Amino acid sequence: MPLTAPTTGDTVTSGDPGPVRPDPGAGEIVMGLAGTVDVELAWSAETWSRLAREEGIRLADLDPLVPILDVRSALRVTLALMARGRGNEVFLASSAIAWALADRFPHRVTLGGTNIRAAILMAILGIPATVAVVDVDPTMRRLLPPGVAVLRHGDSASLDPHLIVQYPADAVIELADGEIRTPAPNRVILTNDPPNRALRLAPGLAEAARRARILVLSSLNAIQEADVLAERLAELGAIVASLDPGTLVLWEEAGYHVESFRARVTAVMAPLAHVYSMNEDELGAFVGRTVDPADVDDVARALAELRRIVPARTIVVHSSLWALAVGDDAEALRPALRGGITAAGARYLHGDALDRAGYDAVAALDPDPANLARAGALADLVPGLVVEPALRLVTADPTTIGLGDTFVGGFVAALARPEPTR
Repeated sequence: MPLTAPTTGDTVTSGDPGPVRPDPGAGEIVMGLAGTVDVELAWSAETWSRLAREEGIRLADLDPLVPILDVRSALRVTLALMARGRGNEVFLASSAIAWALADRFPHRVTLGGTNIRAAILMAILGIPATVAVVDVDPTMRRLLPPGVAVLRHGDSASLDPHLIVQYPADAVIELADGEIRTPAPNRVILTNDPPNRALRLAPGLAEAARRARILVLSSLNAIQEADVLAERLAELGAIVASLDPGTLVLWEEAGYHVESFRARVTAVMAPLAHVYSMNEDELGAFVGRTVDPADVDDVARALAELRRIVPARTIVVHSSLWALAVGDDAEALRPALRGGITAAGARYLHGDALDRAGYDAVAALDPDPANLARAGALADLVPGLVVEPALRLVTADPTTIGLGDTFVGGFVAALARPEPTR
């Protein structure tokens, strides 16, 4: 069933979401399902080294999968991810662990979540959006920019923080019996967030979604109870079934606190979404191994596996080196891939200081030559693949948190307000 301009009424869609042809003049953009208050640590290899030595962390202790019950286990997981250049979102037994680590570093408070950071980018571009969150607190009210409308389930005096560890490439951290060197910049998110673990949907979400022309959904990843997950998936299925056939649905993947839940979410959301999007770490989670975005043969093999696992109409994967689309609507999404790359690159360079001038400056940059070559090689390896290379970005102080979220904002902005092809 093709997408057309939305009309009023509650038209039930079929199982086939239809091709991507958003109407830039109708409706609005709605994004859910969770927003967060983030505590971003200032990078200090010296402090991480001191903590590792104080806790007696040895090379053999590094393990990205151990439960985080205290500061020592938080170090074991975070340093293991740093050593691999990987990012992830991991569950803490208590928010007190996050604060214990935060107290050792200079830090600042920001907002996070796919919907929130995407909406912030879109606000910079002058594109309004409605975000659905679980709860809001005074910090979220203070930091949300004008032009972002909020649907919420409730209000809190304060929200449990998401601790954000951003690390650069080539950082050396000393352990009790050796050292690690980070092979690439990335971020680790450590959190215990009870409201997002329950993820009760905002009461106005279904009605807002029925008026939308683009609906972005994400953030089931913090749920840890099977019955809660089943209930939320049923609610989302009913919402999507009530949409006008012209509404584009985008699903953005995440790092699951209970990894086995990924397959349950995929089974429900992949047939419902026009675009099923993820980053390279989530691609690796689907195929059960780390995927090197610089190795085009490795990426091609992973994409073949992914398409057998995820029965989605069109799949998008975004990384630090390229963004790609494969499936029925891949070519139609090329401008959106470029928009996402521009937005993520602008955040990489400017962080929370990003403004329209900074965005426009990044939009004028050329692709990185190595990434351009990789994109061409990938397109040759995978029939029907559309790949856009990442830009040439140089900074001594990169921002690595929120790049995927901001990619989504740029991707949706390009769909909502198409720009002339360069």
